[in-house]
Amino acid sequence: MARTKGSSGEKTLAAIRKAGLKLIYQHGFEAMSLRDLAREVGIQQGSLYNHIETKQALLFDLMRTHLENLVTELDARLSDESDPTARLKIFVDFHLGYHMERKSEVYINNSELRSLEPQNLVRIKSLRKSYEARLIGILKAGVARKQFKCADVSVTAFAVIAMLTGVCAWYKPKGSRSQAELVKIHTDLVLTGIAA
Repeated sequence: MARTKGSSGEKTLAAIRKAGLKLIYQHGFEAMSLRDLAREVGIQQGSLYNHIETKQALLFDLMRTHLENLVTELDARLSDESDPTARLKIFVDFHLGYHMERKSEVYINNSELRSLEPQNLVRIKSLRKSYEARLIGILKAGVARKQFKCADVSVTAFAVIAMLTGVCAWYKPKGSRSQAELVKIHTDLVLTGIAA
C-alpha cells in the first residue's frame, strides 16, 4: 500500500491501527512484525515510531479502544431504560450487533490477552470487568424485582456473554439468518433461561 501524499499524522496513525488490526487478526500478535506493518501502511519501518511507541503499545491501544467504545456505547443505549427485562433485551441486541460487526476486534481482544504485558493486562481486564458489571447489574435488578431467576448472577452473566460472543465464530452477513433474526433467537434463549 503506497502512502497517501501529504497525509497527516492522524491519517497515518489511523492507517497503522487499521493495518495492525488486520495483521494481528490474520497472523497473531507474535507473528506480526513491524516491518510487515510498515509495508502494509506504506511507510518506512522507522517512521512507525513517530506514531506508536512499541508493538505492545499498538496492541494495548487496539484492545483498550475496543473495550472503551463497547462500554460507552452500551451505556448510551441503556441510559433511558430502567426496567430490567427491557435492559436485558437492549444488552443482547447491542452485544450481538456490536460483536457481529467487529469480528477482528473481538477475536484479538479474546485471543491476545496472553500477549499483553502484565500492567496492560491488568488494565484490559479491568475494562472487561466494567462491561461484565453492566450485565451483572441488570441481572441483579431483575432478580430483585422477581423478573429473573439466577442461582448465581455472576456465572449467569459470564455464560450469557460467552454465548453471545460465540456468534462471532460462525456469523456471516450473507448467511441463512439475518442479524435481526439472530438477535431474536438469542434474546429468547436468554430470557427463557432466566425467567422467574
